[in-house]
Amino acid sequence: MAAGAAAAMPAGVAVGLGTQLSSRQKAAVIVRLMLAEGAELKLSSLPVEAQARLAHDMATMDLIDRDTRDAVVSEFCDRLEAVGLAFPGTIDGALDILGAHLSHDTTSRLRRMAALSGASDPWDRIASLAPPQLADLARAEAVEIAAVMFQRLPVARAAEVFGLLDPELSRRIAYAMSMTGAIGAPALRRIGLAMMRTMDSLPQPAIDQAPVERVGAILNSSPSATRETVLAGLDQDDAAFAVEVRRAIFTWANIPRRIDPRDVPRIMRAADPTAVTKAMAGSHGENVATVDFLLAGLSSRLAETMREEIGALGKVATRDAEDAMNEVIAGIRRMEAEGELFLIAPDADEEGEAAAVPAGAPG
Repeated sequence: MAAGAAAAMPAGVAVGLGTQLSSRQKAAVIVRLMLAEGAELKLSSLPVEAQARLAHDMATMDLIDRDTRDAVVSEFCDRLEAVGLAFPGTIDGALDILGAHLSHDTTSRLRRMAALSGASDPWDRIASLAPPQLADLARAEAVEIAAVMFQRLPVARAAEVFGLLDPELSRRIAYAMSMTGAIGAPALRRIGLAMMRTMDSLPQPAIDQAPVERVGAILNSSPSATRETVLAGLDQDDAAFAVEVRRAIFTWANIPRRIDPRDVPRIMRAADPTAVTKAMAGSHGENVATVDFLLAGLSSRLAETMREEIGALGKVATRDAEDAMNEVIAGIRRMEAEGELFLIAPDADEEGEAAAVPAGAPG
């Protein structure tokens, strides 16, 4: 069905197999069907022009009958089955696949070259930086430039970076944001490229992660007894460092304070059901609050089903429960890294109070 014919078609008329759909219209049918089934499609990752064409095609199409829908789906499935191997088609996608197989310097240089050549968005690279690096970048740039950066960052990430800055600088940046909202796309890209050059000129540590992040990552996957013992020792050796490490740690017990309740259904769908059930069944003490939090974020019917599965599983060994909890946490971390959800930044006062609780005390 041509776009002009679709636009002229009276409302309520179904398109049959006798009417030929273009490739773009067939794609629109698949997207419409997947959205209707509740699939979460990352359409924002498509080029702007492709997003606009998709929206236009969906706007100009009307009804299609079941036979046409089934034929489009069948053709789509046949093409998928015929695919032997798919490549990302972008430097960012290629680097995501190569991952740890390339050095940090090589990855950084390739992303910079891609941004400078126009093959990728410089703001994607800037947004991928760790909060301490973003804070250094904000300090190195003019206040107005930093304000543009904060407008491009996700809210949760921007809030975390704000907390690392001097309050007076944060205030000035917040005020500058009120005057930098009308920047056009070309100027925005030039600012992003300029910030990349500034970023590359800043001292780069030989070790990718800061000590706080590294210790936090190690303790994150350690048994709870080991974690509490190390934190208790850090409280005595360097209380300030211990507080920062506690803020970097994200464990099963932290889920109610760090996860938005609206994200619970997505997290539960992405997690391995067996691991979730085992983690819940093995939860005791402060970990029980996480079980209640997760179940409260589900429909009453699904929550009741999970309670029955937890009861049927019975007693779970401590080590098995901790392994299951770490598996769920690792899944949440992956979702965060892929931008599918954002963790709520821990409150400094709350973490300070946690540091004051002796090791082994109830959470």
